[in-house]
Amino acid sequence: MALAVLLILSYLTGAFPSAIVIARLHGIDIREHGSGNAGATNTWRVLGWRAGLPVALIDVVKGATAALGIARIPIGPLPVNLEIVAILCGIVAVLGHVFPVYAGFRGGKGVATAGGMLLATGPVPVACALGVFLLTIFLSGMISVGSIAAACAIPISAFLLDRYTDLSYPPLFIGLTAGLALFIVYTHRTNIGRLLKGEERSFPRLQLWKRLYRR
Repeated sequence: MALAVLLILSYLTGAFPSAIVIARLHGIDIREHGSGNAGATNTWRVLGWRAGLPVALIDVVKGATAALGIARIPIGPLPVNLEIVAILCGIVAVLGHVFPVYAGFRGGKGVATAGGMLLATGPVPVACALGVFLLTIFLSGMISVGSIAAACAIPISAFLLDRYTDLSYPPLFIGLTAGLALFIVYTHRTNIGRLLKGEERSFPRLQLWKRLYRR
């Protein structure tokens, strides 16, 4: 029962529709503009960084709050250890972000919220994934490609770190992050479709290698 309560609280926290709220402050429904996605990337694309950056930060905080705060609320005995509870609460917060009850279950793609959760539970794999994300953005200029690559890098880096360094990541952590990576790929299925057609939108200013090459 205690775990169920923590998961419900995590879902409700993750479901806070930050992109929709901030876009409303600018007088629009973000779901009716750009890609129609209620996330930080679409908000940034439609309204600029002054709106997109706060959305991204709030989404990261949602995941971190679920894993660091809600998971540690002492409301009763739990069936698994705290480390696993933190991961489960974070994953449920991601589900809340993607399927928010407050916004007709039409949310974002979960990358920033997942990042916040993983920062709290596995900062070293997240640092590796951040490097993958930045390298992918540097080469492609596409946030979607960077997000997919970073999500997949989390379980891979955790496995390699566990195997070849003194850091320890239990199989359940690797399995849950692998499942989360698959979910992130699923939420980007429309982006993948556009990539295959050569129609995916990019941020040319982020494709820094071209700018360096021109010099």
